[in-house]
Amino acid sequence: MSERRKLRGWGGVAGMTAACVLAVSATALPLHHQADTSAGRAGQAARDTPLTTVPVKASATGDCDNAHPETSLTPSSASGPAVDAIKARGKLIVGVDQNSYRWGYRDPNTGDIVGFDIDLVKAIAKDILGNENAVQYKTVPTKKRFEAIRDGQVDMVVRTVTISCQRINDEKVSFSSAYFKAGQQLLVPLQGSTIKDFNDTLKGKKVCTASGSTAEIKLDADPHGSKKVLVDNQLDCLVLLQLGQVDAALTDNALAAGLAAQDPAVHLIGKPVTTEYYGVAMSNKYPDLVRRVNKVLEDYRSGGSDSAWQKAYGTWLKAVFPGVEGPPEPRYEG
Repeated sequence: MSERRKLRGWGGVAGMTAACVLAVSATALPLHHQADTSAGRAGQAARDTPLTTVPVKASATGDCDNAHPETSLTPSSASGPAVDAIKARGKLIVGVDQNSYRWGYRDPNTGDIVGFDIDLVKAIAKDILGNENAVQYKTVPTKKRFEAIRDGQVDMVVRTVTISCQRINDEKVSFSSAYFKAGQQLLVPLQGSTIKDFNDTLKGKKVCTASGSTAEIKLDADPHGSKKVLVDNQLDCLVLLQLGQVDAALTDNALAAGLAAQDPAVHLIGKPVTTEYYGVAMSNKYPDLVRRVNKVLEDYRSGGSDSAWQKAYGTWLKAVFPGVEGPPEPRYEG
């Protein structure tokens, strides 16, 4: 076996076993699972009732501003059909990741899903239901995020979802205001790689990315002679890098920093090749929920260095993704 194919990082075979467990563990909470209770059925029925409110403007008219797709509805603490249905059900149903270290992942000591995104979910549940633990988490792979929203399997997806006009118009979802800024960047082995940046040094190389991600869109538009390798989740790219089956991974640098923290034998190179904003994704049928989440985010950001956002960043991301001064400024319309 060549040096290129030897397992790197995570203590060899034991480390790879841990990586593989994480990679396949997304089936632990099936997307279709839902507690069969009277309150749950009533809440779901109420949530699926046609609304008299107007859908989010950009979704309805297709006039999303490509320069600022992160523009969202003005915040409001008022209840509406979707918020009332969640209250009647008594729990928030959220699509999350459990494979993204520091963002949404299973704590190996407790088995709980934790991370930066999970702290935000708890803040939303606390605001709407008065209990941060009144949440049913459903793990959802990258390519199934919007399907889960459209099918009513979840109230929202909080999973490092990049806001884009394509997703607003084609996927028929609405987004909260932006809560994090990131960009696509390459992750490569620390030793032996000839890839220097997102340029022609990719020619003939195998580049891994998650199906349905904005990284896939970028790689399709500008492959630089590389061969695309698709996986369900970004963690799978780290496994393939460790096995020597791909030469690089393209993903959000904020996510890639978590991958690099798991395996010091890989690192980020070059500069981000996109600017992307994460938002909470919801159905475009329920503007009351979008406004309510935006109100939660207003509170989450407030307080400067003592804000809940800064505390979550300090807990989960600062050590692996330093230099972020704060959340992006929100943009509102309507």
